[in-house]
Amino acid sequence: MALSEGQLIGSESPDLMSQERGPLSFLIIGAGSRGNAYATALSENPTINGYVGAIAEPIASKRHSFWRKYISERKEPRPGDVFETWQEFLDYEKDRRDREQKGESVLEGVDGVFVCVLDEMHADIITTLAPLHLHIMSEKPLATTLPDCLKIYRSLKPLGGEPDRAIFSIGHVLRYSPHNMLLRQLLLEDEVIGDVLSIEHTEPVGYWHFSHSYVRGNWRKESMGPSLLTKSCHDIDLLLWLLCSPPASSTNPPHLPSSVSSSGSLLYFKRSRKPALARNATNCLSCPAEPECLYSAKKIYMQDHLAKGIAGWPVNIVAPEIEDLMRQGEKGTATKILEAELARDYNASTPKFDIDGKRWFGRCVWEADNSVCDDQIVTMTWEEAPLPPNRSEGMESRIKGRGAKNATFHMVASTERQCERRGRIYGTKGEIEYDSKAIRVYDFASLQAQTHHPYQPGGGHGGGDAGLVRQFVKACEAVCSQKMDVAEAQRVHIGCTLDDVIRSHAMVFAAEEARKEKVLIDWAKWWAAHVEVTMDEMGKRS
Repeated sequence: MALSEGQLIGSESPDLMSQERGPLSFLIIGAGSRGNAYATALSENPTINGYVGAIAEPIASKRHSFWRKYISERKEPRPGDVFETWQEFLDYEKDRRDREQKGESVLEGVDGVFVCVLDEMHADIITTLAPLHLHIMSEKPLATTLPDCLKIYRSLKPLGGEPDRAIFSIGHVLRYSPHNMLLRQLLLEDEVIGDVLSIEHTEPVGYWHFSHSYVRGNWRKESMGPSLLTKSCHDIDLLLWLLCSPPASSTNPPHLPSSVSSSGSLLYFKRSRKPALARNATNCLSCPAEPECLYSAKKIYMQDHLAKGIAGWPVNIVAPEIEDLMRQGEKGTATKILEAELARDYNASTPKFDIDGKRWFGRCVWEADNSVCDDQIVTMTWEEAPLPPNRSEGMESRIKGRGAKNATFHMVASTERQCERRGRIYGTKGEIEYDSKAIRVYDFASLQAQTHHPYQPGGGHGGGDAGLVRQFVKACEAVCSQKMDVAEAQRVHIGCTLDDVIRSHAMVFAAEEARKEKVLIDWAKWWAAHVEVTMDEMGKRS
C-alpha cells in the first residue's frame, strides 16, 4: 500500500482500562552529545516520569562515564544495564522475553529506546528493533536517504488497518520549545495576523560551530548527508508544521506544498580560501597562520572552552574522557589529552582511507575536504487549496489557512549567533517578527505592536530537548498505563505522526534534488514518483 500524500494512517481508539505505572525505563543507544542531552532531560526534570535504565555504547570510556552519571545508584551494573552494542541489547532482550514466556523470574525490560547514534545507523537499528514494539525516539535526521526513511516507515506502520503498536518520535526539537509552541498558537489558533502569506526563516549556524560539526566533524561529507538534512531538517519541519499542518483543534487535511526550489553551495571552507601565510600546513598546532586564524582549533577548544572550565560540548566530542578528568580535578591531564588530540596530523604517506575516515579536530578548515553547503536557500510554495464545498460555509471559510503562500529558508554558517533562529511572517492582517527570545506582533488595523517573551526554560534548543522528552514519555506513559491507544497518545502528546516525519524529510531530499539539478520541483509529481512508487515496490516485496 502506498503512502498517499495528505492521508494520515491512524487507528480507531478502543475502550481501554487504565492502570497506573511507575516511572518508565529507557535505553539510550549512543552516549554522544545527543544521548547525553536526552539522558539529562530524563534525569534532571522532575516533571518527566521516566529514567535512564540502560546504555548501549561501543566506546568504553563513554559507556562507563554515562553509566556513572545516569544509572549508578546501583554499586555495580545489573544485567540489562550496560551494553557495548545495540545488537548486544537486542540479544539480551530477546532472551529475557523468552525466559519470561517460560515463566522464569526475570528483570523488567525497558519501555522505550532513544536512538542517538550516527545518522547512517538509524535505519538498521530501528527496523531491527521494530518487531519488539518498544517505544522509539530517534534523533534527527530519521535516515540519510529517502529509501531508508521509507524502510523505517514500513517497519513501524502496521498493514491491513491494524492499530499502531508503539509510539514513535523524532528529534524535531523545535516543535517543543515554549517559543515555537507560542508562535504556532499565535498563527494558527489565535490567528493574530490573519492568513499567512509568506515566511522568511533563517538558521544562523555560527562560524566556529559550523567548522566544528560540518568541516572537521561527523557531518563534513555529503555522503554522510547534506547539511540541509543533518543540520536543518528540523527547520524545514518547523516551516511545514506552521504552514502545512492544521491547528490541533481541526480535523482538516494538511495543506500540501505545490513546489520547492533551492540554491546553495560550499562558499568558504575550501582550499581556494586558504590564507597564503598558512602555506602547506594541514594542522592548526603547526600552522604559522594559527595565531590570527578565526578557526584555530587551539583557540576554539583550548582557550575558549577548556581554559574556562567548559568540558562538555564541543570539547567532549574531541576527547570524551575530558569531562570525567575535569570532574576529578585533573585539569592538567585533561589539557595534555586535548592538546595531543588536536595535534594529530597526517602526511603524504597516510592512507587516504584513514584521512577520510577519521575526524581531525585540529585540521586546517581549508584542507578538510568537506563537501556540504555552508550557505543554502530553500523556497517552498503553496497554491490555493480550498476545502470541498459545504452548504454552510462560504469560500472565505473553505480557504482559511489554505490560501496561496510561500516560505523561504536560509541556512548560513558565517554568523555571530549560534543556532538562534530568527524570521518574519507576513499575514493578511499583520506581521510577526521573531528571534530566539521574543515574538513581536504588529497589527495593521490598530497600528499597534505587542511583544511576547516566551518562557525560557534553559537547556538545548530553547527548552525543546526537554520538551520533546517530556511529551515522548507522556505518550509512552499513556499507552503503558492503557489510558490511551497509540494513535491517540501520538496525536495528543507527540503532535507529530510518522507521516509528518516522512513529509518533512522528503521535502529536504526534494530540495536537494532541486539544488543539484537547478530545477523547480513539482511537489505532487515528485512525491508520487519518489515516495508512492517506492512504497508500492516495498509492499510487493513484503
